Amino acid sequence: MSDELSPGDEPPEYPEYAERVLAVAEEVPPGRVMTYGDVAEWLEEGGPRQVGRVMALYGGAVPWWRVVRSDGRLLPGHELRALERYRQEGTPLRTAPRSADGHLPRLDMRRARWDGGTGAGGDSGAVTGAEPGSDGP
Repeated sequence: MSDELSPGDEPPEYPEYAERVLAVAEEVPPGRVMTYGDVAEWLEEGGPRQVGRVMALYGGAVPWWRVVRSDGRLLPGHELRALERYRQEGTPLRTAPRSADGHLPRLDMRRARWDGGTGAGGDSGAVTGAEPGSDGP
């Protein structure tokens, strides 16, 4: 993932697909998340890997911590930065078991996941089922 833009910096020109992915990431409300697959499905183009690649290359220009893995694990190498953001925004987290590496929590995907609906409050816009093509949340 690239570094975040400094205030006053103008965003660079991105490929068209990247612009679309980043626009979706900007729409995710504070305290909510979308998976890479959710973004691809929303755009009706690409897949989770393509969205992940865009976020890795250009995600610093948007709230990158709101586009996540479907298993709720925090982004490797950025766990502490993301965790700080989740706590600031009140994103639902699951406590990590003591056996977990680093005892880092995971996102509570049932409560945090957003489907692009009308709002961030309550259950409105929450995706209640599993990501298409997965075995579970």
